[in-house]
Amino acid sequence: MGWKFDQAPDVACITCRSVIDGHPVLVVTHYEDDHSWGFLAGAENDPALARIVAMSEVVERHPDLDDIADLPAGWSAIRVAVGQPWSKHKDVWYVETCGVPP
Repeated sequence: MGWKFDQAPDVACITCRSVIDGHPVLVVTHYEDDHSWGFLAGAENDPALARIVAMSEVVERHPDLDDIADLPAGWSAIRVAVGQPWSKHKDVWYVETCGVPP
């Protein structure tokens, strides 16, 4: 199959070192403001471990992410393990941090 995401394969995304090293992606965010994507392992919170890479680098290592390619902008999804269902939810971080909707 072809590329399923709304951004081109060479567009930058946010990830973490462990995802690049092969650990599963358990948290996905499709940012509403610029339609960028974040693919995280879910355990790391250290900004020093963050990486900016081409989306294709993550998706090629984790082809199961095609299952979440239709996640709407402004939404996130989490799962407990590879093969488990994704739990999707609309992000509310902007309202929670700024007090007003965008």
